[in-house]
Amino acid sequence: MKSAIPFARPTRRGFLLGASAFAMGLKLLPYKSWAAEEKKLNFYNWDTYIGETTLADFKKATGIEVKMDLFADNDELFAKLKEGNPGYDVIVPTNDYVERMITAGMLEPLDHDKIPNLVHLEKRFQDASYDPGRKYSVPYMWGTIGIGYRKSKVKGPIDSWKVLYESDAYAGRIALLADAGTVIGIALKYLGYSFNSKDANEIKAAEELIIRQKKNIKQFAADNGQDLLASGEVDLTQEWNGDILQVMEEDKDIAYAVPKEGGLLWTDCLCIAKGAPHPENAHAFINFMNEPKIAAQNADYIQYATPNGAAKKLMGKEYLENPAIFPPAEVIARLEEAVYLGEARNKLIQDAWTRIQAA
Repeated sequence: MKSAIPFARPTRRGFLLGASAFAMGLKLLPYKSWAAEEKKLNFYNWDTYIGETTLADFKKATGIEVKMDLFADNDELFAKLKEGNPGYDVIVPTNDYVERMITAGMLEPLDHDKIPNLVHLEKRFQDASYDPGRKYSVPYMWGTIGIGYRKSKVKGPIDSWKVLYESDAYAGRIALLADAGTVIGIALKYLGYSFNSKDANEIKAAEELIIRQKKNIKQFAADNGQDLLASGEVDLTQEWNGDILQVMEEDKDIAYAVPKEGGLLWTDCLCIAKGAPHPENAHAFINFMNEPKIAAQNADYIQYATPNGAAKKLMGKEYLENPAIFPPAEVIARLEEAVYLGEARNKLIQDAWTRIQAA
């Protein structure tokens, strides 16, 4: 939906005047709560999905050093932990994968008393159908998937998934995500079905649509479509909104649109992996990430929508009134959240994806 220092550039707009965490009077737990653990944390995160100084600020505030590894999509995350946790503490699954990992016994329950900054979450994010009572997850960011494109290279409005899924107008100049559920789900949406369809015939129709279009697709991008767009390797790409917004700041010829057929509304969450070697540090980290000033700095840098209401009060209009970050109601109405529908449905998607990749 997203590296500690993803680009060699200054912090975005410096709206908090470069204030560092250790000087902010943060609502952290007393140090004794994590002093018994070694001062380490293993973090498994999406690429370009954390502020430029956030991990360094956490170390200054707590003495805990973070080692961060990156994954490209939820399937990679799930596969990495499915056979047992190789040593990660905090992970960042998307909402449907939160439920899938809860069902599979892959997450540790949270101690809310160790995360006092949860009070800053907007009311609508304090509970979730995929995790009632937020027993296992804390919302990190939310957003959309749409089309990032180079304005000087397109003809007419980019308002339909057709340009990526059923057109040769930009043959060899388009990229789709390398994410089975998302790519097939959006194909389903384009065909007029639900993103979460369990109908084998509908999923087959989406599969066949993508296979027919493969000749025009330059790459299935492993969460780097924004880089392909910025470098000029493609002119249109299917991507997470914040990833496109990051490159839009550097290149005014790049734009972002959510097609008229609708698409995906997602929420990424901070969770503690089952068997985490540093659970106290993990709670401290999740609490730190929800300190309003830290949450605001982080969201401002990575350009995704924060669920932290107190953080939003610290943000400027450029962020709060950007429709690519906070879509208007009429766009939201066309979107669906991915739902975990069991392993039988996942097998339908994965089998279709295997045939798409082999075609």
